[in-house]
Parts: sequence; structure tokens; C-alpha cells
Amino acid sequence: MCAICGIVNRKGRVDGELLRKMTDIMDYRGPDESDFLLREIAGLGHRRLKIIDLITGRQPFSNEDNTVFLICNGEIYNFRELRKSLNEKGHRFKSNSDNEVILHLYEEKGVDCLSELRGMFAFAIWDERSKKLFLARDRIGKKPLVYCEVPEGIIFASEIKALLLHPYVKKEIDPFALDLFLTYQAVPAPFTIFKGIRKIPAAHYLVWQEGEIKDIVGYWDINFTEKIRQKSEYEYTELLWTKLVEATKLRMIADVPLGAFLSGGIDSSTIVGIMSTLSRTPVKTFSIGFDRKDFDELRYAKIVADRFSTEHHEFIVKPNIIEVLPQLVWHYNEPFGDSSMVPTYYVARETKKYVTVALNGDGGDENFAGYTRYWQMLLMKKLQYGMHITPHSIKKWLMDAFIEGYQKYPDSTFFRIWKWMDDVERYGDAYAYGRRLTSFSPEYKNEIYSDFFKSELKNTDAFSPVNQLWEESGPIHLLEKMIYTDLHLYLADVLTVKMDIASMANSLETRSPFLDHTFVETIASFPAELKLKRWTPKYILKKKLQGFLPEEILQREKMGFGLPVEEWFRDALKDYLSSYLLSDIFASRGFFKSEAVKKMVEQHIYGIKNHTSRLWNLLIFELWYRIFMEGEKP
Repeated sequence: MCAICGIVNRKGRVDGELLRKMTDIMDYRGPDESDFLLREIAGLGHRRLKIIDLITGRQPFSNEDNTVFLICNGEIYNFRELRKSLNEKGHRFKSNSDNEVILHLYEEKGVDCLSELRGMFAFAIWDERSKKLFLARDRIGKKPLVYCEVPEGIIFASEIKALLLHPYVKKEIDPFALDLFLTYQAVPAPFTIFKGIRKIPAAHYLVWQEGEIKDIVGYWDINFTEKIRQKSEYEYTELLWTKLVEATKLRMIADVPLGAFLSGGIDSSTIVGIMSTLSRTPVKTFSIGFDRKDFDELRYAKIVADRFSTEHHEFIVKPNIIEVLPQLVWHYNEPFGDSSMVPTYYVARETKKYVTVALNGDGGDENFAGYTRYWQMLLMKKLQYGMHITPHSIKKWLMDAFIEGYQKYPDSTFFRIWKWMDDVERYGDAYAYGRRLTSFSPEYKNEIYSDFFKSELKNTDAFSPVNQLWEESGPIHLLEKMIYTDLHLYLADVLTVKMDIASMANSLETRSPFLDHTFVETIASFPAELKLKRWTPKYILKKKLQGFLPEEILQREKMGFGLPVEEWFRDALKDYLSSYLLSDIFASRGFFKSEAVKKMVEQHIYGIKNHTSRLWNLLIFELWYRIFMEGEKP
């Protein structure tokens, strides 16, 4: 894993000192080596975390005649077969690095080289012959890449903070991006919190040539319409297993110590189990626990570790939020509101003491319909159908009772499903599902957004990303529409970002077999009914795991990787929260109504309403503002 950045001018030489600063500000992503390339109008910077080919894998790479150059952050898992094919075609390699195959594959196929790559990556190719810059991200979006057009040309980097060092990049907040953050807990691609800075979306590439962006093109998508011919459940489980074992085996290739995160949930336990069957030595596993039983999964992780005789490491931590949160906000570059970034950071920090690469179970929930919102949406649709055939008088009585109950118990699962049903009736499935993903509902936004902020959001729609994905998914099963949306939005812009930043802040590479694109394609071709059957999430996966994982693991309730923030905001962090959100400084930002925010804080502190996620997001935004907009040290 690495950090990359670059500057390409329309004319005139690149500022080498600026390029060095841009590269070095991301040194934690690549602490082992640093190097640069300066050409006539282009400069490339690279920081390296050594994983494969420790001796000769230094970047930037060049082709045989030094006319094409590559920097890459990531891993290409099928590099051996690609290298063999390229050697047969006459290409000569200067290293044994997996990344170098990209360069020679580009010489063969141009931008179509992306179709051959199996891995996680964000890379830049400078083609001196045609004065062309080619930027690309992997299909799932595991590795980040941002860019900004400046008066002289274009700049790009793995992280936003590197771009902010350029004198022509303005620190100007994009109001719509802020609204998106408060909706989804993160700013989805292609937006960033800053006007002018953009993300290259997952499975997209960008071509810059002749002083301008020529193309931003999507090169891959998940297809739920092409189904495998009718098979027995046994045949589906065998195909699933073959693909998952293959994806895991590829991700165990490394020239450095390797292990796995183990939470004791089904997904991470499955990966650890497969690794154990493939490894000649005990797999190193890592689990984190807290001094709160309702947030502690160590018991389950120990069951799995014992089952597969792993070299297990447990860590009990007491998160120092006041100390670590500003540091994390700095690492995440823009407001990021998933509080599980804290335990993810801690487990990555402890794991790095033993290994350089860790596999994880990310992607299991999206592939196999593991989230509660999936079955809740399907249940709601059944209730909606029942309401349609209910006599009007009974329907009116039920709705009156619902309204009264919802006002008293807005956070009740039952009444949330009923509210969801009302949203579908009024606005359609996409809007209703979008609301299910939100931190701030439209009602809460209307309550706390200032008149200025509302005026800045005219003609925008925070649910437009969901609406667009819902439409793009095509005529497929409702469950698959939700999964398609989550793979493109929640997974690509929240989960992969959380893991990338938390791990790379500790110079740790993480790999996700469930997110192998060929595995994702295979599972997308399965019937929807095999993923959520008889209200059982992950049905087909669990069927295969019978006898492989302990029954206690298969039957346990899903447990989020979280922290007791709700309680902390009422006691241990009450003063900390108030010192930020009730301050005159926060009020002066102009985005929120002070009295409405004060009411929200007080309602939470006194147990009137649970505003945990909303207050957390506001706190994150204020910390981010002070660090990135005002230069406060984290």
C-alpha cells in the first residue's frame, strides 16, 4: 500500500519542492520509501509501504524506453499470470512487483488494461509520448484518488490534504457536500467537502490531455440481471465456496507478515477459517474488546480462534476519545461520521505491531443481504400490500393509532417501519430507502439548518445519489436494488473509506476477499431469494457454513462494531460535546440554528430523545472545520 500524488502542467516545469511536500504529508501511508519523477511538464510522487518485492519494487516505474511512467497504490492479485503473458509478448520488467504489470498492460491495451486487473488500486500513468495523464480506481473503490484542476493544469493525490498544499486550491466548503455528509455520514463520490476538489468514483478512470479533462468514464458495473441457470442449493453453495476460497488465497500473497481481523461475526470468522485451511502455520488473528459487555465481541472471537487453532491476540482498550478524535478527523481529510472508525483505528493500530497485512470480512453484508434494513424493507412492502386490501375505516383507525404511537416512540423499530411504509406510499421505494440510510432526516434538517444554509441548497436533492442508483440498477428484485445501492454508496463511500483511512493511518494494509470483483459478480448472479430466505439473512452463505463454523457463531445476533457514544454524550463526553456545539464559535459558522442545536443537545443529555448519530456528525464537522479551515492542530 502506498500514497501517490502528481502535478501536470499545461506548460512550464513542475515545482519539485511542492511535489515533495504533497508526497511527504502522506508519509504514514508509505513509511518505507519515497521517490519522485520530474519530467518536462509532469511530476509524480510516491510513498511506499513494502508488501511485495521488498528490494526492487521502488516507484515510479518506467517502461523500457522511459516514455511511460506509473505510480500505484494497491495490489494486483493476478499479477503472476499477467506478467507471464506480457513476458511472452516481449515486455521486460525491472522488478518483481505486482504493480509493474499495469504499466506494460497499458502499453498493450491502453485504458482497456483495466479489464484485465484483479485487485485493489488507484494509479496514475503519465504517457510522455502523447502527453496524457491516465488516472484510475479499482472496481469496488478500495483505494482513494482525488483531483483538482488548477490554473496551470491538474493535480491529484491519494488524500485531500496533499492537494490543499497547492497555492491555487481554495479551502471553500461545498454546501451540497456538507448536506450529503449530514445525510450519509460521508461525502459520496464524485463530491468532496471542498468546492473544486473531486473524487474519481469507484470503477472509473480519468484522462487529461491537451490541457483539459477529456474523459471520466465508468468501466465496470455490477450486473444483477444475468442469472446463473437453475441449480440446486448445494451447487450454489459449492460455487460460492470455490470463488471465496480463490479470492482469499490470492489475498494471502505477501512478502511480509500477514494476519486477519477477527470480530467473531460470520464474515470475519469465515475468512479466518478459509485462511486456516490454506495456511501451513497458524493464522495470526486480532480482536479488540472494550470494558462493556454489550460492545464486546471477544468471547465470540475466542470461540472461532479455538476452532481453527489460530495464533490469537486480544486487546482491551479504553478509547481516549478526546485525544484520538481530532487525530482521526485529520486523517479522514473531510467530515466522516461513522463512529466505528474509532475501534477500527484501534484494532489496526494493535494489529500493526505484529503484521503488515490483515484480511477482513468487509463486504459480506452487502453480498448476502446481512443488514436488518433489507428484511425490514421487504416486510414493510408486505404490510403495505395488506393495507391496500384493508377496508378504509380500519385503515384510518390504524393510521391514527400509528401517528399517535410514532409521536411517542419515534425510535421504535415497529413505528419506524410504519413510517417507512408511509414514505413509500407518498414518495416511492427509492426515497424511502434513502431515508433509511440517513443520519439527518429532512425533518431534522429543516429544524436545524439556518436560512443561509437552506438558501445555498436550493435546487439540490440529498437523495439524488440514491435515486440515480435505484434507476441505474434496472428492473431487478427489490432486495437487489437495495444491495446495488449499498455497494455503490454505503460500501464505496463509507465502509471502504473507513477501513482504508483507519488502517493506513497505522501503515497497515487490509484486504477483503468478499470484495473480490469476480466474487461480487458471481453472487450477483444468484437468485435474490437465496440471500434472504424465510427472513434469514445470508441464507446461502450460512447453509455452506454449517459444520464449518461453530453453531454459536452462525446463530448469534448481528452486532455492530461500535462504541457506547449514546451514553458517553450523557455523561463522560457531555461537557466535551457542549464545549463544541454550544460554543459561539460553532454558532458563527452560519450553517445551523443555535437554538435548535442547543435543544437537540439538551434532549439527548436528559434522555428525552436519542440524537447520538446527529450529534456525533455535528461534532465531527466542528472538529474538522477547526483543523482544516482554521489550521488548529489535531
